[in-house]
Amino acid sequence: QVQLVESGGGLVQAGGSLRLSCAASGRTFSGVNMGWFRQAPGKEREFVAMIDWSGGSTSYADSVKGRFTVSRDNAKNTVYLQMNSLKPEDTAAYYCNTAGRTWNWGQGTQVTVSS
Repeated sequence: QVQLVESGGGLVQAGGSLRLSCAASGRTFSGVNMGWFRQAPGKEREFVAMIDWSGGSTSYADSVKGRFTVSRDNAKNTVYLQMNSLKPEDTAAYYCNTAGRTWNWGQGTQVTVSS
């Protein structure tokens, strides 16, 4: 049974930065394309970023392109999301999962950006 644990969220002013981490227990990330997703109150969960199993290929939602960077450390079984130039509209709970959303969701980590 895979357990995903996201961390690193918090309250930050617009223009600030945060680095999110996602660790897995019970299953290795190796060989798995991983993604970051977010859900704002009253909205559907949406795609944010994806990184392939090797770390050699990434993709981003248009809304975060150029501001967010996804990376991974397979030896540590951890995926990261570096978020820079944060905007109030980035406020949401952030989650990681496989790119196809096939594992059980974790609790997420809340990111709140004040204007």
